[in-house]
Amino acid sequence: MRLFTRWTVAALALAVSVGVAGAQTTTLRIGLAEDPDVLDPTLSRTYVGRIVFASICDKLFDIDEKLQAVPQLALSQETSADGLAMTIRLRPDVRFHDGEPMDAEAVKFSLERHMSMAGSFRRPELASVERVEVVDPLTVRLVLKQPFAPLLSQLTDRAGMMVSPRAAREAGDRFGAKPVCAGPYRLVERVQQDRIVVERFADYWNKDAVSIDRIEYRPINDSTVRLANLRAGSLDLIERALATDVAEIRANPRLRLSAAVDLGYQGVTLNVAKSEAARTAFGQDPRIMQAFSLAIDRVAINQVVFNGAAAPGNQWINPQHPYYQTRFPVPARDVERAKRLLREAGVRTPIAVDFMVPNNPEVRQVAEVLQAMTAEAGFDLKIRVTEFATSLQEAEQGRYQAYMLNWSGRSDPDGNLFIFHGCNQPQNYGGYCNREVDAMMLEARTKTDMAARKAIYERVAERLLTEGSIVYLYHRPVIIAHTARLSGYRPMPDGLVRVIGLKLAAN
Repeated sequence: MRLFTRWTVAALALAVSVGVAGAQTTTLRIGLAEDPDVLDPTLSRTYVGRIVFASICDKLFDIDEKLQAVPQLALSQETSADGLAMTIRLRPDVRFHDGEPMDAEAVKFSLERHMSMAGSFRRPELASVERVEVVDPLTVRLVLKQPFAPLLSQLTDRAGMMVSPRAAREAGDRFGAKPVCAGPYRLVERVQQDRIVVERFADYWNKDAVSIDRIEYRPINDSTVRLANLRAGSLDLIERALATDVAEIRANPRLRLSAAVDLGYQGVTLNVAKSEAARTAFGQDPRIMQAFSLAIDRVAINQVVFNGAAAPGNQWINPQHPYYQTRFPVPARDVERAKRLLREAGVRTPIAVDFMVPNNPEVRQVAEVLQAMTAEAGFDLKIRVTEFATSLQEAEQGRYQAYMLNWSGRSDPDGNLFIFHGCNQPQNYGGYCNREVDAMMLEARTKTDMAARKAIYERVAERLLTEGSIVYLYHRPVIIAHTARLSGYRPMPDGLVRVIGLKLAAN
């Protein structure tokens, strides 16, 4: 009997020990509005991908609450007096998830991979870099073809993410299935359209600031379902909650809310020259684009869909941005003028438009409002709801005529502009190309004086708002909701969920 009791007590003690250990393992569950595309910083192009990267791939620099660049994998940077070289000093004793050193050779490899890899979306962001030189094991120098004002800003995003050279060479074009970076977490599992799981990296350079053991990212397209999961406790944080749900979230004592206007924009990209589909719609005459824009009441969209929480807009940056062109304010709706422009263009109405819309309830609602508004001017928008990743592929091939597309934004205005309007740029889904506009945008990149850059962008705006391929609508509210058990969350201007400093209390 004593033997039985002794073993019983030991078993109970073991069970309690396991239970305590299990309680100490924390898992943060984050609800995403879409499933990210490939998890390779060189090839990635989605906003949700950037959210996941914030946990697995540190950058040379990050931004702070005031949009200032701050060191991350780098310690400092210095730009030469002539603007033709940037010297970056690196943080010592940093390791990639596979144990390889994150040193100057690794930085050179990563930057050159961004610049030369087939299909790279980072190539235009680093187009000004002529070569990367290793100065010493912890110092690199970027030699530029010409001064490039946005370069530091580019290095605060995916162009500044470093990857393990060994892992990248071994994986080749499969690297995005299991990326190896130098972030606080390492990828352990991905199931498409279901989950992405990352676990804390024990050798992270800033490991004392990481307390959550595991993060699960779960793509849930329906915003209402995401919020229901948060209320029920199945999720701990959701991104892009609906503006119409803000009052309900604030009233719930178990939830917390963070809201801000994003750095990017929501617009309708028009196929003006991407493919044959342009010929029967917006590619016929720039006045058709102008008419489409004039048929839209941006203020009404903000009130109807967002309860006034968004910022109506007509440019690639929001009206509060220092580079906003006040000479071109948000236009009022003018249906009669829109009709007149269509008559002057000599087109027959109604103009049937294949309108591709990502499968998101808020975006679908905006699309339906646009459908009703533009119909009064002579457009027949035929809404085609498409999964987000598929919609990007369709846009690349020009299999659409109008496309509802959000851009999450960059701190420097060039990041919202050049890759979408520059001739043959990888995200120029509308096919717009004007060599004079290209020259202006390239000139603006060389100017460090804000007034000089802004004057150039004024001339760019004058052209793009009359002949470009994007009709800007609004700047969305970035609404993050999370459980009250989560502390340390800091809202940032780019809307990304940064995991450093987060703590999750037990239920």
